[in-house]
Amino acid sequence: MLQTPPPARPTLPRAIWILGSVSLLMDVSSEMIHGLLPLFLVDSLGASAFVVGVIEGLGEATSLVVKVFSGTLSDYLGRRKRLAVLGYGLSALTKPLFALAGTVHLVLGARILDRVGKGIRGAPRDALVADIAPRELRGAAFGLRQSLDTIGAFLGPLLAVALMLAWHDRFRAVFWVAVVPALLAVALLQFGVAEPAAAANGARRNPIRRENIGRLGGEYWWVVAVGGVCTLARFSEAFLLLRAQQDGVLVAYVPLVMVAMNVVYSLCAYPFGRLADRISHPRLLGAGLAVLILADLALARGRSWPMLTLGVALWGVHMGMTQGLLATMVTDTAPAELRGTAFGLFNLVGGGAMLVASALAGWIWARAGAGYTFYTGAAFAALALGAILVWRPSRPAPPEGVLRT
Repeated sequence: MLQTPPPARPTLPRAIWILGSVSLLMDVSSEMIHGLLPLFLVDSLGASAFVVGVIEGLGEATSLVVKVFSGTLSDYLGRRKRLAVLGYGLSALTKPLFALAGTVHLVLGARILDRVGKGIRGAPRDALVADIAPRELRGAAFGLRQSLDTIGAFLGPLLAVALMLAWHDRFRAVFWVAVVPALLAVALLQFGVAEPAAAANGARRNPIRRENIGRLGGEYWWVVAVGGVCTLARFSEAFLLLRAQQDGVLVAYVPLVMVAMNVVYSLCAYPFGRLADRISHPRLLGAGLAVLILADLALARGRSWPMLTLGVALWGVHMGMTQGLLATMVTDTAPAELRGTAFGLFNLVGGGAMLVASALAGWIWARAGAGYTFYTGAAFAALALGAILVWRPSRPAPPEGVLRT
């Protein structure tokens, strides 16, 4: 008797790999600049830690707020790719401004414009990943994209370190080199990814009508709330760089902190993404927050290489456990035709939290020192963990219906 062969296991589509590679290239570019930017601001332009915190907070908050409008627009148009290309293109065009900046104000303007580009592309790109990936592989898809993104996030600082050593700490020369991978990312997205027909053929409907926003139920808003508190607990990584410099790391080697963190992040993101397809999401998120508390405590008690290394590594583990997971949770708790809007609103709350967290971290750093900055982060992480412990999800996923026009 002939045996029926087992069904083929689903695999991630080629477009997911390409979207991850686009993220990789843009992160190489961005992290070559951002891995040096706090030091450039403090050492070359005379900025304080508080100013660094405000610039980082405003930049990241701008990015996350803009995602609301780009995500909603992608739902309305039924088109994700065009907005993603626009966002990546704007970020690429702002890279030369960092090399030309002679004042803190110009750096702030360049940072905000760069983050506007990130905001334009973020929600449509995440919604595009959700549109392309098979339902049973969503965690793996987001984990893979995040992993490739993070490989770029450690290759960028590594390249920055090599160039700083070769060119004797010439910040601006390194910033010019960062333009190249940014342009390559735009070209790869434009010519390498085809938008799925389902996303491109939708009728134009207003996704932000009250009736439609009401379809984002309690499960979704819990994800938004917990994600916001997580962002308060995890302020800008610029403070990891300042911590390393405070602990005596030479300027040229400070970007290696981001290399170490992102190596751990990239190694963790995909395995934890696959794990998210198999176990309770709140449980995994709670474990990630517990790891962040340990990271903050290690960095607060630092001032030695072993403690700095431990804190940075644990920070990377936390990122790998939570970032792709939160995107999967947003996808699973929002209707398919409202995914762009859902990601946008999620990031709106995260944007406000990032602004508050980074400004607060800079203020505490200036007034009380680095240790209290990281203790405060641990307190916010404990608050988010408490919210997770009382969370009882009631349904696995929302029904996919028709938008009301």
